[in-house]
Amino acid sequence: MQIYLPIAEMSVPAETLVVLGVAVGFLSGVFGVGGGFLATPFLLFMGVPPAVAVGTQANQLIATSVTGVLGHWRRGNVDFQMGGVMLGGGMIGTVAGMFVFRLLQHFGQIDVFIGFSYVILLGTIGLMMLFESASSLLKKSAVSSDVQSISQKEFFKNLPYKMRFAKSRLYISALLPAGIGFVGGLLVSIMGIGGGFVLVHAMIYILGMPVTLVAGTSLFQIIFVSAFACVLHAVASNTVDIILSAVMMIGGVVGAQVGVRFAKKIRGAPARILLSLIIMAVCVRMLATLFVQPADLFSLDIRP
Repeated sequence: MQIYLPIAEMSVPAETLVVLGVAVGFLSGVFGVGGGFLATPFLLFMGVPPAVAVGTQANQLIATSVTGVLGHWRRGNVDFQMGGVMLGGGMIGTVAGMFVFRLLQHFGQIDVFIGFSYVILLGTIGLMMLFESASSLLKKSAVSSDVQSISQKEFFKNLPYKMRFAKSRLYISALLPAGIGFVGGLLVSIMGIGGGFVLVHAMIYILGMPVTLVAGTSLFQIIFVSAFACVLHAVASNTVDIILSAVMMIGGVVGAQVGVRFAKKIRGAPARILLSLIIMAVCVRMLATLFVQPADLFSLDIRP
């Protein structure tokens, strides 16, 4: 069944959007990632304009993150204090990212920038995750057992504004989680991704948070940062397609609940290897769209 998207000004199969939403929600529940790194590129592959894909995906992230957080909260796996500090940095990062987004739109470079950004980010993260996970699997040791968090280094111990996070059993500078949240805000507003696959690893390796609390805490702050980014995109650039996000939300809510139930069963190095392979596959496909000659070299397209 074809459905018309008024902001994107095109028709797409509704079933495809629902399936994409389920996949994004599943990844959100299992790994604590917003899933935008998968949804936004696939929307681009379907022909959705990059600016609309980014703005709309920020809206869709809200639904998948809420359902994921509820599942983790019932299991006591959310550090709300840590999430609140990250949220403060995320709001600032969202405003800064929106400024960059509008600037690129003004110069007509937003489409190319989004494409290259995905290739660089996904390629880097995918390779790092693949090598780290394969190494952990070969050594048959958990990630958290042989890694000392950066926050325990002497320089970071001396940072000001220290806070005690009882749930995570940490006493660290608030600048560290706020800085991680700032990066997440940039990713949401510029690339339409919650940045969970970046935040999750940063929370483990930089902050030293318990692995069980990372996914739920990451999703908690993604909710509010994504909502803020969505409002900014809707008001400033008119790139939020409500029809598109609503259809994907239907699948995202279902997928997130299923993902939370599977979280305990597919945890560890094999799961991270699987996620890294998915990321690398999307990266290669995105790279192909940038350099492979399209079938139609010229088209007439009127955009605001």
